[in-house]
Amino acid sequence: MDDFKRMAIFAAVVQQGSMSAAARTLAMTPSAVSQQVRQLERDGGVTLMHRTTRQLTLTDAGQRFYAECARMVEAASNARAELQAELQEPSGELRISSTVGFARHIAPALGPLLANYPQLRLQLLVDDAQIDLTSSRIDLAIRYGNLPDSQWVARRLGTMHWWPCASPQWLAAHGEPESLQDLLTASWMGLPAAIEFQGLQVRVPSAKTSSGAFEEHVLPIEPRIASNNQLALLQMCEAGLGIALLGSMDVQDAISAGRLVPLCRGWDFGRAGGLPIWAVTPQRNMQPAKVRLALEHLSRYLSATPGVFHNR
Repeated sequence: MDDFKRMAIFAAVVQQGSMSAAARTLAMTPSAVSQQVRQLERDGGVTLMHRTTRQLTLTDAGQRFYAECARMVEAASNARAELQAELQEPSGELRISSTVGFARHIAPALGPLLANYPQLRLQLLVDDAQIDLTSSRIDLAIRYGNLPDSQWVARRLGTMHWWPCASPQWLAAHGEPESLQDLLTASWMGLPAAIEFQGLQVRVPSAKTSSGAFEEHVLPIEPRIASNNQLALLQMCEAGLGIALLGSMDVQDAISAGRLVPLCRGWDFGRAGGLPIWAVTPQRNMQPAKVRLALEHLSRYLSATPGVFHNR
């Protein structure tokens, strides 16, 4: 590190034309500047410049050495400028990790960002399994539910609720469930994370009070069809294979189009309070512009997305 510093000082002396002028530019004393240049000469075993009271003259070795020092200083300056530019304007590769279910929201959420900044490239890694964000060089990850302790920073984008849904053809064949017993005997599909094969959490309005209280029940349901892929469950539910517990954000289009019907309205399913949606980023004092703007676009998009709730 000292060598690089001395090389930068030497380049400044040549560019400014004197030790005193370089000292003023570098906020150093002339004697300190002279000492650093002499140390370079001692380390290299060669004279870099001839000094008189009126001028400095580079030796042949000094000319060659200055050319390399000037290139080094310019490269360092360019690298610093690149870092500043990255903080101010998005460019380069933006690596995002997303669940399969959320991936379809990336295009409408970040499309305007990519359109406005042609120097920005998107690398989208889609996987419902947890991947190592550090080794995968992820800039931003979308995660649901509880987060493990880590050195990463989490920003809550909203909350999704679990809604039991079925297709019109399934309901025509089996009828709509109206009681806990009906739910117990129905043909279910589910995410392991949602039902966990240990029981389905259901909160129903209490019949004992009119204060809006809920009674909590755990139904010992084992799904007939299970998958760790929310999109696959959605498609099988639309095909009439049973009832699926699906994310409120993921089923809005199917409900609006009449392909699915939400069941047991007024009841609360799955995790109490809903499933948090997180944007997870590396621990950084200053976020690059590409990450900062991606977070802003995602937050803006989800604030207007049906099925995403923002009561914290």
